[in-house]
Amino acid sequence: MSRIGKMPIAVPGGVEVNVEGTTLRVKGSKGELSRTFSDRVAFELTDGTLTVRRVDDSREARALHGLTRALVANMVTGVSEGYTKGLEIVGVGYRAAMKGSALELQLGFSHPVVVEPPAGITFEVPEPTKINVIGIDKELVGQVAADIRKIRPPEPYKGKGIRYAGEVVRRKAGKAGK
Repeated sequence: MSRIGKMPIAVPGGVEVNVEGTTLRVKGSKGELSRTFSDRVAFELTDGTLTVRRVDDSREARALHGLTRALVANMVTGVSEGYTKGLEIVGVGYRAAMKGSALELQLGFSHPVVVEPPAGITFEVPEPTKINVIGIDKELVGQVAADIRKIRPPEPYKGKGIRYAGEVVRRKAGKAGK
């Protein structure tokens, strides 16, 4: 039995969950998310708790049990609280600024890099060297943050580039073998 899969999901007040066959819709104060899952898992909604159970004991159903529960829990948390992923910019002259709803990055290229937010994502720049990616879909927030980091990933010699907040970049010695 999946340890993650058998844990019930507490549905907080103000969050509405609708199960229509294999499609699950979750609506909360921050927005609405829907996702279609495999028919190998089923959902039971009782008294403010949602449980995910397997239809049968096949290998595929066992594999999807914990995954489905984690995805549903992320949906419920997203529509009630939302997700934020922080990025830090390290490097002389490297900075970020908002240009309307888009993010403008100066990263040592000959031109500024403009990143348009996809639907459901907003950017926040509290300082010129810090970026927050905010949204209700955990997967999308993480993907957008990874795409921004990919523009100028941290390099191992000086540590310059875009890194996740709190990320530790392993440094290498230079030519002299310091």
